[in-house]
Amino acid sequence: MNNKSNIKEYIRNLPETAGIYQFFDKNNKIIYIGKAKNIRNRVSSYFIKNVNSFKTKLLVNKIAQIKYIVVENEADALLLENNLIKKLQPAYNVLLKDDKSFPWICIRNEKFPRVFYTRQKQNDGSMYYGPFTSVYMVKTLLNLIRQLYPLRTCKHNLSESNIKAGKFSVCLEYHIGNCLGPCEARILSTEYLEFVDGAKKIVKGDIHIIQQYLNEMMKKLSAGYEFEKAAKIKEKLDIIENYKSKSTIVSAGITNMDVFAIVSDINSAYVNYIKVQNGAVIQAHNLELKKKIEESEDDLLLMAIVEIRESLLSKNKDVIVPFEPDYNITGINWIVPKKGDKQKLLELSRRNAKFYMLEKHKRIEKINPEKHSLRKLETLKNDLRLKSLPRHIECFDISGIQGTDTVGSCIVFKNSKPAKKEYRHYNIKTVTGQDDYASIKEVILRRYSKQIEDKADLPDLIIIDGGKGQLNAAIDSLKTLNIYGKSTIIGIAKRLEEIYFPDDSVPLFLNKNSESLKIIQQARNEAHRFVINHHRKKRSGNFINSELQNIDGIGPKTIKLLLTNYKSVEKIKQAKYEDLEKIIGKSKAGNLIKYFNFYLK
Repeated sequence: MNNKSNIKEYIRNLPETAGIYQFFDKNNKIIYIGKAKNIRNRVSSYFIKNVNSFKTKLLVNKIAQIKYIVVENEADALLLENNLIKKLQPAYNVLLKDDKSFPWICIRNEKFPRVFYTRQKQNDGSMYYGPFTSVYMVKTLLNLIRQLYPLRTCKHNLSESNIKAGKFSVCLEYHIGNCLGPCEARILSTEYLEFVDGAKKIVKGDIHIIQQYLNEMMKKLSAGYEFEKAAKIKEKLDIIENYKSKSTIVSAGITNMDVFAIVSDINSAYVNYIKVQNGAVIQAHNLELKKKIEESEDDLLLMAIVEIRESLLSKNKDVIVPFEPDYNITGINWIVPKKGDKQKLLELSRRNAKFYMLEKHKRIEKINPEKHSLRKLETLKNDLRLKSLPRHIECFDISGIQGTDTVGSCIVFKNSKPAKKEYRHYNIKTVTGQDDYASIKEVILRRYSKQIEDKADLPDLIIIDGGKGQLNAAIDSLKTLNIYGKSTIIGIAKRLEEIYFPDDSVPLFLNKNSESLKIIQQARNEAHRFVINHHRKKRSGNFINSELQNIDGIGPKTIKLLLTNYKSVEKIKQAKYEDLEKIIGKSKAGNLIKYFNFYLK
């Protein structure tokens, strides 16, 4: 079936069962693998007319052949999809960005086993614990084990025959108390293996069992008046407590659980995984998934859960997630908490995912600022449903106090960065009193009539600081200039940060943490800062350039002195000659009185 005209007929005959489907191009190269509860329904959805995603349309146009594999249930479909994607890496599937080789803790299969960390898991009869997501965690556990148990670190072959032959002798580790000398048979194998059992419990997270055992031993020794030995046990208990205090303690009631959270931007999703055991976080891992055809967070989270649990060999039945996935997986109990300790765990995981995403953004911004800027603009374009990237943004604000000295500002962003040389401020000329609507109307009219006259490019996005009223006033000016529709225009209201679009009474509420809202807020705040600074300068200028400057002998220093004492020109007019004389002298006081008595009547 490699003729496009036959695809729709082929789809009608697809099974309505769980499985995976594969899309091939005209060169018989696999380009996409997907899972489905119902193969026919899922494949059909790609060929409906109202598919909005450009990338999905591009994928569909390349499909020349479709194959499928039926499985027992949706869980098997999920696992098969994950394995095939990793093996075949089709061009349009999510790319898992996780190139870590995880460390393991190995307890070597020997007469006197060594405990160490490795990245190579071998089929040699040894016991391997992990994989761990952090070398730091591995080293912390090994350090705890070595503080509690005097296990050997040498690589000697301590076979019974080699020990009897006296091939080895004790080293510095023995003399400083870190090893009990199995190389010279100074410790029995059974006693040594008890230490190894304690190490196993630590690696498995059963630290509370060790605490119980040591507490009982300490009490017995104290009861038998063996205080020196009891003191050494107490030292070990203190070491364990110190280790636990450095762990992230959640709740003793939360035993074994996996926690997953997801955040995303326009190009990728970032999933954080936390493993909780016996009330403490013992593992954490992040995974980036590069989107290819605008996959849903539901699909991306499921893919990450399967990948991480498979890689880290997790068998926990209880899995905390931000929303219940659409697939049921045998042996997993989905938990979507709303409050309590489990909700706090989910929030902790979400914060870690967010920090991981921001760290990636900062790295990209440092290495490739243009790529970082482009990603932010693509996010803004997507969130506001713009036709093109908003590379050129202009934002307007108005400032005035009690109808006096009203001013407006226009700030410009190019590629999401302020272009300060292009900022402009406007002294309102045609408006009497406080009228923000009329003021914004004047500023927009003046700004874009000048742009049209200069044949300058119009912005991709115009932002008005204000709600529906200010937005409509700005639109009136654009219509007057016959340029309405050539730029997207929105208004942002301060109260709830709601975003208004023309001819739409229902505002858009962007996520408070979204990059799009932050760009809009940054532009709005910059316009506000710029207009306030100009307004202050204007008011300050009027303050000095008052009618006092018209009086002979009265200069800026004298005006400042008078206003410091009397606060306003009106109070200066009412002042007595004697009081003025004390502040500015006889001559200047006389000029003031003369001016107010004759020139202002």
